[in-house]
Formats: sequence, C-alpha cells, structure tokens
Amino acid sequence: MKILQAILPARRNSKAAHYALVAAAGGIALGGMALFAREQTKVAERRHPPEGEFLDVEGVRLHYLERGAGEPLILLHGNGTQVEDFETSGLLDLAAKNYRVIAFDRPGFGHSSRPRGTIWTPAAQADLIHEAMIQLGVEHATVLGHSLGASIAVALALRHPASVKKLVLVSGYFYPTDRFDAALQFVGALPIVGDVMRYTISPLLARLAWGGVMKKIFAPADVSKSFSAAIKEMALRPSQLRASSADSALMIPNAIATQKSYGDLAMPVSIVVGGNDRLIKPDSQSLRLHHDIAGSELRVIPRRGNMVHHGAAAEIMRAVGAVTT
Repeated sequence: MKILQAILPARRNSKAAHYALVAAAGGIALGGMALFAREQTKVAERRHPPEGEFLDVEGVRLHYLERGAGEPLILLHGNGTQVEDFETSGLLDLAAKNYRVIAFDRPGFGHSSRPRGTIWTPAAQADLIHEAMIQLGVEHATVLGHSLGASIAVALALRHPASVKKLVLVSGYFYPTDRFDAALQFVGALPIVGDVMRYTISPLLARLAWGGVMKKIFAPADVSKSFSAAIKEMALRPSQLRASSADSALMIPNAIATQKSYGDLAMPVSIVVGGNDRLIKPDSQSLRLHHDIAGSELRVIPRRGNMVHHGAAAEIMRAVGAVTT
C-alpha cells in the first residue's frame, strides 16, 4: 500500500512535468513565429514604401495614388491586394492617358490604416471613399471596383448616387453562394483568437498556400510575376491578413443584404468578367447581375480568370469608356 501511495504521486508529477514541457515548447514556438511575423512585416514595409499621398479621413490614414488629368476615375482593388495591383496590370497608367485616376488602398490594405472601432462593411468603406472624394474635390466620378472592390463600388453608388457617373464592376461577387472559404475567414477575423493566429501560424500558412492561390485567381492565364512580387510581402503582414479575413467574412452577409437593390442603380453599369473565372463563377454572379440591371453592358473576356485586368487592361478601359490603341 505504501509503495502504491509513493508511485501515484510520482506518476502525477511526471504527467504534470510532461504537460509543462509541452506548454513551454508550444509557447517558444508561438513566440518564434510572432518574432518572424514582426520581422517580415518590417522587411515588407521597408521594401515597399508608400508611393502616393495620404488623407486623414474620419480617423483613417488613407493612402492613394493619383495620376493623369481629365474626368475622375476611382479605382478600388479587391481583397488581399493594394494599389500596386492596378500598377502591375498596366491599368493605372493606361487609364491615366484619358482620366484623372485615383487608386485607393482600402482600409487595412497597403499603407492605409484600419481602426478597430469600426466594422468595415462595404457600406462603411463606401462612405469613407465618398468622404475622401470630397476632400480631393471629386464631385462626380466613374468608379471601377475589382472583385471585392466591386461590392464597395456598388455600395458607393447606392448610398451616394450623385457622386457616381458610371459603375465598372470587374469580377465581382454579388449574390450569396456556398463559399466555405469565405465563411472560414470568420475565425481569422475574431478578436484575440484571430490576433494570435495572425501573429503566429497564419502568415506561415498563407506563405505556403500563396502559389496555389495565385494559380487559382489567374487561371487559365499565367500568373503575373510582377503582381506576385509586388503584393506578396505586404499581403502576408498580420495587419493585412486581419483586413482580408474581415472582408471575406462579410462577403456573404453583404450579398444577402444588397442583392435586391441592384435594380435601383440608375447610372450606366458596365460588367466585366473573365470567362474562366474559377474563384467567382461568372454564371452565378456577373451574368446574373447583367440580367438584374436593365441596360447594363456585359463583357465576357475569354481565357481569363478573376484577375482579368492583367492582360486585358485595354478591354477594361473600353468598358470604362476611353478609346485605347
């Protein structure tokens, strides 16, 4: 009996020591990943300094690029990217031949801040862009949104119709579908849990998945190497991963809330989509939107995916209304 009494505490102590070692090892691993994420963020921001100007809009430090002269054209990028997307595709420089082009880093992307006190729905982002337009002296503009940026463009047109001369919606998501990937992002957008993930394992997982994601969004076209090089390091920062997760988590709720309002859009609407988009299916999204908006123009570009503006910038500009050669 005395022997058993001596053995049991020893075993309990052994298990406690084992769990303590596991916990310590886990803590060291998480700490190491956090240090790696912080160092990679410093490297990314050093290699990719802001190229444009900043506005202070309702507590947001909003970064933007402005080029060209003429009628204003607002460019709103998709999820996970930044204004360099429009640069590397050639769309920004092509548009600047005919327009005063203003491309914004949306809140939390590129060099724009994203205060935590706001839920950055497409409507909230649209209101922010509208205020930025006022500060820049833009009363009436053509607004082009790519992918998730198309949702913000639609929200801007619905909430501030007098400010939008024309809508150009490229590879947008407009109707609710079963998007497990978007729903999964809800976890990454949560406080505390999401923060721990973003500063530890999420940057590593995103880095491993980067090549596959690039192939999917560009397919069947080849991946633009200039885009990947310009975007990758900034996209893997914890702050931008948070913005991406939050925007993805709001995709489906926004589509549910907005889908019955598309018929209210009174301005001209051009819809552009890659005919082989594997990320956002054309039949259930852009083609359906064309049916729901009377008088809208639809351009389906063959052999292109979600990143249709890479390699088809001239076709995008024809949708905008500029004559290109």
